[in-house]
Amino acid sequence: MKRSAFTLLLLIGCTLAAAQEPLPQATPAKRHSSAQPDGERSLLRRTEFYTPDSLAMEPELLERLRNMPNIEVGKGITFRPKSNWFELTMRFRMQNLLALSFDDDFTLKKTEARVKRLRLRFDGYIYSPKLVYSIQLGFTSYDTEPLPDGDMNIVRDAIVYYVPNATWNIGFGQTKIKANRARINSSSALQFVDRSIVNSEFNLDRDFGFFGEYNLRPGDGFNLSAKASVTLGEGRNWGSSSHGGLAYTGRLELYPLGRFKAKGDVIEGNYEYEERVKILLAGAYSYNQKASRLKGQRGAIMPDDATRNLGSYFADFVLEYRGFAFYTDFMGRSCDRPLFSPETGAFVYSGKGLNLQTSYLFDRKWEIALRNSTLFPEREIQPFAGYRRWNQTTLGVTRYIIGHSLKLQADVSYNAYTRLTNPDLYNGWQIRFQLELGL
Repeated sequence: MKRSAFTLLLLIGCTLAAAQEPLPQATPAKRHSSAQPDGERSLLRRTEFYTPDSLAMEPELLERLRNMPNIEVGKGITFRPKSNWFELTMRFRMQNLLALSFDDDFTLKKTEARVKRLRLRFDGYIYSPKLVYSIQLGFTSYDTEPLPDGDMNIVRDAIVYYVPNATWNIGFGQTKIKANRARINSSSALQFVDRSIVNSEFNLDRDFGFFGEYNLRPGDGFNLSAKASVTLGEGRNWGSSSHGGLAYTGRLELYPLGRFKAKGDVIEGNYEYEERVKILLAGAYSYNQKASRLKGQRGAIMPDDATRNLGSYFADFVLEYRGFAFYTDFMGRSCDRPLFSPETGAFVYSGKGLNLQTSYLFDRKWEIALRNSTLFPEREIQPFAGYRRWNQTTLGVTRYIIGHSLKLQADVSYNAYTRLTNPDLYNGWQIRFQLELGL
């Protein structure tokens, strides 16, 4: 036990030392003085530590992982033995948020101040670069999103991919469903404090199952990606379902003018400053058979052990050019029987939503962004939603210090409801400030 503890402390110490002295390229870890026992020197000789950009020397691995949005290569601290039989990249990030909500008379109605996201990630490969894993844990109440039975829910991603080449891969485990662009984007790569109200209502979030992707080889011309999954349909960490239904999702992405720089299609804004116009056209559909939660993979359990068949549809358009970016997302949910017994008050939010946003980046330091989002619930559920239409307009400013790894963000939003009947809702303003820090 003492030897194991000593070895663990030694590894942690070496990791911290490597983090304090970033190197331009991968180099072996420094040996200790000659006073060290031979066993310790031997351990260090078999160990290499890599700085965040060191994976640039692995073009084949980068090529294989390029189209996997939940694998962010080239960040954090990477550990790899000289035998190269495994690799581990450790990362963390946090978002500290302050938000103030006002009514139309600028009376303060709500104050929110908290650590919104606090996450720890482990990515890499084991045995072979073709066998890739990704683990992500969340530790705040926003991240955990307790299950309806009250169980905590800290595991966000836990998936293993087989990546034989850059063309295709298949994964098994829990991760994001590849449906709409806004949800595929990492919350660390947003140009506003958070995603839109349209995404918040209709996104599919995460689920457990099989995930597959096919990608044409990268080039300057036309390109495409096809992504599909078969999942449990009840959301992350649900465990088991007695209803027998599954969720089937497919997404097709077209790049008529070639791929974006550095995954620009899944990072909001044009931080990489595309020299040529780049466009993404994408569509997705998901069919959740016998869903037992009101939003499919999310939400409360349907009353009286009921189930519903839910259809979700998505369309995305992205254009980026020389610091300018324009996005639009259209998405919605259909259900043949969205209402339940009146006394339950439960309903499936069937309807659609449209999100438009544009931005411009100045000198890779300051970014101005404008977003307009509108929700359109179907007529029969409008009395339960409490409005006929919800529109939110947001103006955001971002100061990039170290790209998306260290940035300050502020935005102001105005919420306007049409035919508002819910007393808990009101027209008014929201001001938010956020610090994003990650390694």
